[in-house]
Amino acid sequence: MDEQHQGRPIADSRVTLSKIMTAVDVNLYGTVHGGVLMKFVDDVAGAAAARHSGGTAVTAAIDEIVFLEPVRVGDLVHAYAQVNWTGKSSMEVGVKLTGERWDEVGGTPVPVATAYLVFVAVDVAGKPRTVPPVLLADPDDKRRFKEALIRRDHRLARRRAIQRARAEQQEGPQPGW
Repeated sequence: MDEQHQGRPIADSRVTLSKIMTAVDVNLYGTVHGGVLMKFVDDVAGAAAARHSGGTAVTAAIDEIVFLEPVRVGDLVHAYAQVNWTGKSSMEVGVKLTGERWDEVGGTPVPVATAYLVFVAVDVAGKPRTVPPVLLADPDDKRRFKEALIRRDHRLARRRAIQRARAEQQEGPQPGW
């Protein structure tokens, strides 16, 4: 069995990106626009997914993103990502953003946001391809893996509930538009 399908340690997928926020990143309130941070989250998560899967991986879902603190122009934002869980072709990637305030010398980085995204590995034709399983090395890896399974179960249950509700609506009386 080749290395691709034997599994890879979670640590091998870890990626860190850093960016100084500029005036073009700011919203009307004078803080960095949430969409700018979301793109940064997607970029670092995509790099972690590609690193783990050994090729192209595309965003399939953003399960959750929580903004904890505003970011301002000049702040240095660090994005940390790693693959927490893998299925046959999909992966959950966890992301943490921290910020260093430009006007605080030696300050402690501030937690800015956390997010969980789902990626699917694809081949050159855009079809899903198999990814190696994650190898859990320590208690934190095991905890993240278990939490990823909970998020996956909730995502699938929500999808099934919505499909049932839509099917029931189509069976019942239709509104007169």
